Amino acid sequence: MSYVTRLHCPKCNTDYNPLETPQFCETPECGARIDVHYDYSRLQEVLSKKILSARSLSVWSYFELLPVSNRANIVSLGEGGTPLVKSQRLAEALGVRDLYIKDETRNPTWSFKDRPMTVGVSKANEQGTTTLASASSGNAAAALAAYCARAGFTCFCFVPDIAPMGKIAQLLLYGAKVVRLKGLHKGDDPTVRLLREACSTYGWTPCPSFGPFNPYQAEGPKTLAYEIIEQLEWQIPDVAYVQVGAGGLLGGQWRGFTDFMTLGLVETQPRMVAVQASGCAPLVQAFETNRDIFDIIPCASPHSVAEGLCDPFPWDGDLALLAVRESKGSAIAVNDDKILHAQELLAKYEGIFAEPSGVTGLAGLIDRLESGDQDPSETILIEATGGGLKDQDIVIQRITTPPVIEPDLKQLQKTLGL
Repeated sequence: MSYVTRLHCPKCNTDYNPLETPQFCETPECGARIDVHYDYSRLQEVLSKKILSARSLSVWSYFELLPVSNRANIVSLGEGGTPLVKSQRLAEALGVRDLYIKDETRNPTWSFKDRPMTVGVSKANEQGTTTLASASSGNAAAALAAYCARAGFTCFCFVPDIAPMGKIAQLLLYGAKVVRLKGLHKGDDPTVRLLREACSTYGWTPCPSFGPFNPYQAEGPKTLAYEIIEQLEWQIPDVAYVQVGAGGLLGGQWRGFTDFMTLGLVETQPRMVAVQASGCAPLVQAFETNRDIFDIIPCASPHSVAEGLCDPFPWDGDLALLAVRESKGSAIAVNDDKILHAQELLAKYEGIFAEPSGVTGLAGLIDRLESGDQDPSETILIEATGGGLKDQDIVIQRITTPPVIEPDLKQLQKTLGL
């Protein structure tokens, strides 16, 4: 059964019957994301700490809080239930007391995008849809392609020409039909533009990782917050540093923390700190200039080693910006050097190899610690959201290739300076 009560557009306040399953607000000149609303009174009757604690951690452990009505329609690869690592060596190196790392690189396609895509594909399965399409720099497309492969669905992926070939190879192996597009500049995202046109023309179901084109997959990231709360034994971190591209990860987690507070399972929420690459920081600019959440100016020329965060327009920026403000958080931008340094530290001190996009939140934490704006005694949460093997070119460019020697002890001593 479903606990969904309505679908609501926060921009124009239009409500939709959930049985109509719209993909976006259909009010003329609006077209914004529609949000899924639930009956929390009924949910309180079926969900409790005891009930949830008895379940194995996974995305679908929270079935009642997701928009799929029948468990038989779930398309899963075993996503979620990822480790929450209590940092020791990295925390000591940074001089902080309690640092937790949610390691999303352990998901089936090695990124947090498996959370939204299992929900999006499962909902499409419930609706009887068999052709889905995405606009993505790589991780979301890879996740969609994997779940479509699992379900036997057709998958089209529109990716920018800057997407790493490692990610594109993953798409192709999953059987996706991949189209690379040029022209990611001047606030325009050609992948989104062609996605919109193709879905309208051919009747495909859009399933990118941002909400304005599919409200159902946007519910998946909530489960990350649910898991963190359970893994912290029903406690809440003081602050969460979250990398932001389109904004769905931060906004989705905020919903998750809010859901558990509404259900009476926790009493507080963390401050949410949005961290963007300085080469593409429209949300930070909107926060610093106090812009309306529906009036964020796109980035004219996105560029960063964190290519997964190079969204010219943060499609879920309204939700992310609202979360930052309501949580009394903040938004900061970090340069590429700090992002690459964070990638090195996470690998060196915790053994977690994440891509640049997946460590930008950590870079933000380091920046705040250096400026004195982060209390080191607080409980701090960061997330490694994508595996480093997906974007190896950046690492390869920065390493020194080890020399080749004969299997001789003297040569070993000379090489290693023993």
